[in-house]
Amino acid sequence: MSTNYTGEQIEVLRGLEAVRKRPGMYIGNTAERGLHQLVYEAVDNAVDEALAGYARTIRVVLHADASCSVEDDGRGIPIDLHAEERLPAVEVVMTILHAGAKFGKGGYKVSGGLHGVGISVVNALSEWMVTQVKRDGFLWRMKFERGVTVQKLKKIGKTEGTGTLQWFKPDPEMFEVTEFHWDILQKRLRELAFLNRGLSITLRDERGEAVRERTYTFDGGIVSFVEWLNEKKDPLHPIISTHAERDGVDVEVAMQYTGTYADQIFSYANNIGTIEGGMHLQGFRQAVTTAINSYARKRGALKEGDNSLSTDDIVEGLTAVVSVKLQDPQFEGQTKTKLGNAKVRSIVAGLVSERLEFFLEENPKYARAIVEKCMQAQRARDAAKKARDLSRRKNALEGSGLPGKLVDCKNGNPGECEIFLVEGDSAGGTAKGGRDPNNQAILPLRGKILNVEKARLDKVLANEEIRTMITALGTGFGDEFNVAKLRYNKIIIMTDADVDGSHIRTLLLTFFYRQMKPLVEEGHVFIAQPPLYGIRKGKKQWWAFTEGELKSIVGDDGKDFTIQQYKGLGEMDAEQLAETTMEVGNRRLKQITVEDAVEAEQIFTDLMGDKVEPRKQYIFEYAKGVKNLDL
Repeated sequence: MSTNYTGEQIEVLRGLEAVRKRPGMYIGNTAERGLHQLVYEAVDNAVDEALAGYARTIRVVLHADASCSVEDDGRGIPIDLHAEERLPAVEVVMTILHAGAKFGKGGYKVSGGLHGVGISVVNALSEWMVTQVKRDGFLWRMKFERGVTVQKLKKIGKTEGTGTLQWFKPDPEMFEVTEFHWDILQKRLRELAFLNRGLSITLRDERGEAVRERTYTFDGGIVSFVEWLNEKKDPLHPIISTHAERDGVDVEVAMQYTGTYADQIFSYANNIGTIEGGMHLQGFRQAVTTAINSYARKRGALKEGDNSLSTDDIVEGLTAVVSVKLQDPQFEGQTKTKLGNAKVRSIVAGLVSERLEFFLEENPKYARAIVEKCMQAQRARDAAKKARDLSRRKNALEGSGLPGKLVDCKNGNPGECEIFLVEGDSAGGTAKGGRDPNNQAILPLRGKILNVEKARLDKVLANEEIRTMITALGTGFGDEFNVAKLRYNKIIIMTDADVDGSHIRTLLLTFFYRQMKPLVEEGHVFIAQPPLYGIRKGKKQWWAFTEGELKSIVGDDGKDFTIQQYKGLGEMDAEQLAETTMEVGNRRLKQITVEDAVEAEQIFTDLMGDKVEPRKQYIFEYAKGVKNLDL
């Protein structure tokens, strides 16, 4: 190893070279997430024009040649000469990192694109990019290739109106995938339209035989957002909302209780989803807890000596959107999505308290329904606590405290251990025979667990299979849940590849998402992917996990091949199950992530909630894509 460390080893990356050398530093990664981030960077700039009061429409087009354009009717990027760089301002913005109007010189009061690197990064990572500006009665154009200017700013002709068009084609040299997904983009664009009242955002897809186009505009803003989130639920009252500016912070809140048992509270700062919460969310929860407890005591629902309702009791069944916009947001937390501005907490708390207290006083019928809902949650939580205490005492008397049917592993380091949740005792026995006893534990589950989407906490904890899982995982539950106590780094759901297996898998995922969400958020939950087919020819053995893989192995006629279809885990012996589904290096695991929290909430509500119609709709929409359904 060389110990010489001299000035010659210091590399200076000029222009946008740094972006092309380390793209992941700027857009997260060079896979699907990073690809779509290019669109978001361009859209965020257009939304900033809307926040400043200049843009009303944004148009995103996916073109047939794999390029994308984002156009707005804002002021247009300035085209005058930049004093320091001696280049047109638009060229400075497009080719120099950290150049923009978002650093305090009065260009933008509030901005979602905070770091000022966005559009220049898009330029650097595009095979080509065209920037067009409508300004001062003329249309101007520039062209770039991989971040380098190839056509200087040129006046194209006269035009009406103002605005900016950014048209780019992602560079295949930079990205593992270059195909934009309609579903991914439309979720974010719909969210932005909800968060910016009256802003019209159109998404157009020109890549297929039939052109698709959808426009999102919501005059109700986040009130419309809550309406949309609750359209498949049973609300207890009209939506309560407030919108005001205090001390330079613009606050919008909309909330509504429903008959469900899970809360849905989404928070945003400058249109950025703050999935780790922060001061605005703390202020909201504090205000709701204080206002409802105060009303309940004033009206006699809570007597002297009664315990106050906890925040967990009070948010059960609550759907809310909390959106703040401020000039200098301070983001912190692991993913930089936690708002740290301390003054925001008291501002949000004050506004929400005023609005909610007024609503409760003016609407006694709805106020009683809300308080009763919260008190039922408290009673269920108390019953659940008693059940937990009883279970804890029982386990202490029995010794180890671990469930009898758990086949545990020898390794005491949780980071190296994994647990398989297996459907049925028979498959559990096979899995036990195929496991690595050092770091693989097996927990057979009998039948289908409770659907927690339709049950309160006390009912959830009364379910024996759920109690067994909670005990085996070691994290505790509810108020006592602590992900640091998890006994296994990987929780692997292993079920049959039939309808019953899919149902059990969905019930388990619903349980983890609703009752132990950090397990999903931190990437501990996986789904095992057993093979659909075993293929033999002579002494050779293959495994096919999809119909496509089967076809690639046997060809069109499949002569001389012996094909066995596996409908259940029990149809494989221990050696086969280990080789295909359990052994590290051979197996295929699907990690469960929550990339889009809003969409995840909607899917769980649709598929597992009380209403039948959303499930019917979902089946009608997606059934045509299902092949070889085994009933």
